[in-house]
Amino acid sequence: MIRAEVETWKPRRGPDWSDMMIRLAAAGPSPWVIYTTASAALVVILITAFLVGSWLQIGALAPQPINTHFPH
Repeated sequence: MIRAEVETWKPRRGPDWSDMMIRLAAAGPSPWVIYTTASAALVVILITAFLVGSWLQIGALAPQPINTHFPH
């Protein structure tokens, strides 16, 4: 039975994007879970980058030199 279906299957021209998007939407988690997880990951990445940049004293996060020599 499966062999008969496989042998009679004919590919359509081009991908079926609408059908694929419907299947992905039905199979995956809801959008609010994805957005919440992505937002939390972004916050963690930004805070980690800020802390590492401060610790390494790179970029604008480093202490800036102060000009203490004033002309008379």
